[in-house]
Amino acid sequence: MAQHVFDNDEYRPPVWKSYLYQLQQEAPHPRRITCTSEVENRPKYYGREFHGMISREEADQLLSIAEGSYLIRESQRQPGTYTLALRFGNQTKNFRLYHDGKHFVGEKRFESIHDLVTDGLITLYIETKAAEYISKMTINPIYEHVGYTTLNREPAPKRHITSRRVGSRTCWQQPWGSLTSLVRRATLKENDRTPKYEKVHNFKVHTFRGPHWCEYCANFMWGLIAQGVKCADCGLNVHKQCSKVVPDDCKPDLKHVKKVYSCDLTTLVKAHNTKRPMVVDMCIREIESRGLKSEGLYRVSGFSDLIEDVKLAFDRDGEKADISVNVYEDINIITGALKLYFRDLPIPVITYDAYPRFIEAAKLTDTDERLEALHEALKLLPPAHCETLRYLMAHLKRVTQHEKDNLMNAENLGIVFGPTLMRAPDLDAMTALNDIRYQRQVVESLIKNEDILF
Repeated sequence: MAQHVFDNDEYRPPVWKSYLYQLQQEAPHPRRITCTSEVENRPKYYGREFHGMISREEADQLLSIAEGSYLIRESQRQPGTYTLALRFGNQTKNFRLYHDGKHFVGEKRFESIHDLVTDGLITLYIETKAAEYISKMTINPIYEHVGYTTLNREPAPKRHITSRRVGSRTCWQQPWGSLTSLVRRATLKENDRTPKYEKVHNFKVHTFRGPHWCEYCANFMWGLIAQGVKCADCGLNVHKQCSKVVPDDCKPDLKHVKKVYSCDLTTLVKAHNTKRPMVVDMCIREIESRGLKSEGLYRVSGFSDLIEDVKLAFDRDGEKADISVNVYEDINIITGALKLYFRDLPIPVITYDAYPRFIEAAKLTDTDERLEALHEALKLLPPAHCETLRYLMAHLKRVTQHEKDNLMNAENLGIVFGPTLMRAPDLDAMTALNDIRYQRQVVESLIKNEDILF
């Protein structure tokens, strides 16, 4: 067995628990029971495992020869519906079988019946043999001791998988270079000036090719497909049940965050390790350097094709995008790109959750009560959203200080930015229409009172 000597400060791969992996290897293998006679009206997506309209008793007799035996039959009570009959634990289990281009009996969809049965036998075997073990998987996770993230980590040299014996079990050690997300927290280079924003993981059901272990509990992720979930932003791989207890400390990796526009705001700032989205900082700097006196600033639209060019430049080049006067002489193109960024956010700067509180605040007629309500509503925003809003409002206040030249006061800017910064969450059309004036009043109040609200 190959062994490596690690420096004190070098990351040590965790030891992965092999019990569930060994159980998967022991699971019964599929054994198709073929029909020896021709069956009329056999669906084209089933093969010789289809036995037509036979009874449960007949199916049970055919399957009694071995564990893992399976066949498909048509229901006698409901013609046109189909049942997968499967032998497991010396019993015949019956599952309603569906096909919509792929085969399924539950959430998972399979290209073939053989794959469906293979996955089903693995799941039944593991969940039968290790029910108590699985229920306790999330206790004492390695995650809390090891930490994770690939952010700011240098590429590691490839290493071979090593194994070692612990009692009667084999424990597998993954090569450092193959780990998608686990590293020691102490190795992270935190910028003291950058707020430590919390971010929930963006988990999606994922099919892993080859053996994979959960990066929360260190147990094997069993099954043939959709064995677990993967965070689309940082690459963390965990069991579906473990995803419910993983802390909200996603640290997005730039290799997963492919664009700037249409990317979740907190995800973007964490991926780039900044206080605010770079597109906001860069556009505002450019506008303040040469556009504060431009008539109709933010109200006048720039050429849409060139605004799209700016968007593509940020998505492609990030902070290296060139938005200088040499490339975009018309400042309205830059203001248009900034407004487009806010409109494209999947969750608005003033989030859906906080939206009702801001609207309620705008409806208050007493000035002091309105300011107090807005102050409380701001506390509901995620830190990255609040910081971005603060920075933008300070900028818009500076815009109003040049009203004599640009003709843009707080009310005009509220009309422009109200629907841009806040969107009604699933409200009917009439309610959303009525909210427009309150959206304007929210932004107008934030601009005028920026110095005391933030």
